[in-house]
Amino acid sequence: MADQSFDIIVVGGGPGGYVAAIRAAQLGMKTCVVERENLGGICLNWGCIPTKALLRSSEINHLLHHLPDYGFAADNIRFDIASVVKRSRAVAKQLSSGVAHLMRKNKVTVVDGTAKLAGGGRLSVTNDGKPVGTLSAPHIILATGARARELPGIEADGKLVWTYRHAMVPPAMPKSLLVIGSGAIGIEFASFFRNMGAAVTVVEVMDRVLPVEDEEISAFAKKSFEKQGMTILTSASVKGVKKGADNVTVTVEVGGKTQEITVDRVISAVGIVGNVENLGLEGTKIKVDRTHVVIDEYGRTGEPGIYAIGDLAGPPWLAHKASHEGVVCVENIAGLHPHPLDWSNIPGCTYCMPQVASVGWTEAKAKAAGRKVRVGRFPFIGNGKAIAMGEPEGMVKTVFDAETGELLGAHMVGAEVTEMIQGYAIARTLESTEAELMHTVFPHPTISETMHEAVLDAYGRAVHF
Repeated sequence: MADQSFDIIVVGGGPGGYVAAIRAAQLGMKTCVVERENLGGICLNWGCIPTKALLRSSEINHLLHHLPDYGFAADNIRFDIASVVKRSRAVAKQLSSGVAHLMRKNKVTVVDGTAKLAGGGRLSVTNDGKPVGTLSAPHIILATGARARELPGIEADGKLVWTYRHAMVPPAMPKSLLVIGSGAIGIEFASFFRNMGAAVTVVEVMDRVLPVEDEEISAFAKKSFEKQGMTILTSASVKGVKKGADNVTVTVEVGGKTQEITVDRVISAVGIVGNVENLGLEGTKIKVDRTHVVIDEYGRTGEPGIYAIGDLAGPPWLAHKASHEGVVCVENIAGLHPHPLDWSNIPGCTYCMPQVASVGWTEAKAKAAGRKVRVGRFPFIGNGKAIAMGEPEGMVKTVFDAETGELLGAHMVGAEVTEMIQGYAIARTLESTEAELMHTVFPHPTISETMHEAVLDAYGRAVHF
């Protein structure tokens, strides 16, 4: 690779980086992406997409074992874990290849290698440790993402202790697992393996599962998980692990008492750390806070001409947040004066069974901020479509400002809620009040009608419950 100059260089081709590159190309900028592994990043290759393929298989397995509920009967239902994993990897490969096509379509130069800031708007690029060349641009966007955090003494070995990457390609189906951490990643894997037949224990240091969610939604989800056969230990911590030949004995402390749990495998899902190493940040004005690059509302770092987006720049660690940050960053560079990203309007989705989705403030956060609130709730058991689908377990909760009618937050648990939450996200972006939501006509029969009823309930007008 000869030394080359560009208008913008993006370091990292994940959902933040490749979207930023496409937007820059659309705006007529000569654009380059430097990617050391696979286009699409963790999301397309080892995160969002392949995990959803796995979860889809587990949902089918769950359904096949409940056929009598729908008037069917079948014998000798079984699955091949190798084929399940193969399908998941094929889905990831298809989408990664699609990103490569998008790069060509938009005339974005893709350079394979690892990039490091070299000062003066330059990047030195190496591949397998060997120098490749130098790239330069007045604007450099860092989008290197993050990786799994590891607990001291519980480091992943890929055999007995897994990170999410190991858990996505199990060589065999374990009969039992212990998952450390009940955030989105931990709960999704707990749900996958439980619905594939494994005995699952979840250990969470906080006082509830899915701790970023509204307390009522967390409690509802916990009951559902336990009904499915999961063991949930909250306010609990792992004190150590002892590896056997083909199992792990985990020492867990709950309520001041310790217990030992022996399982086939352990999945560590205790958060992520930003990939800030070896970027050449030393000697720059870029600040790093708890492994994440500090930015302003447009992705600008303390170093002129250097920007950061996505997981590298901190929470929420979501692909759609990274993509939107990339667009805002590039449009600001181009002088288009975009609206800064409002993090409170970013929906969060967890694809467990039942699904969980939310946007905006929880009831507790709204009250802590001094807001007087009106809260509405509506259960799936009052919705015709949910009952017809055989999915009556779920609820929708809305939180409004009692004085202005502003929709402060919406929280959902149940079938297909990850598809429905966008309705509330749009409402918040448009600064809707209860009046607009009440006057919106929802199609019947749909589960989305629960969204309407939860708004009505906040004002004492729920019809079907």
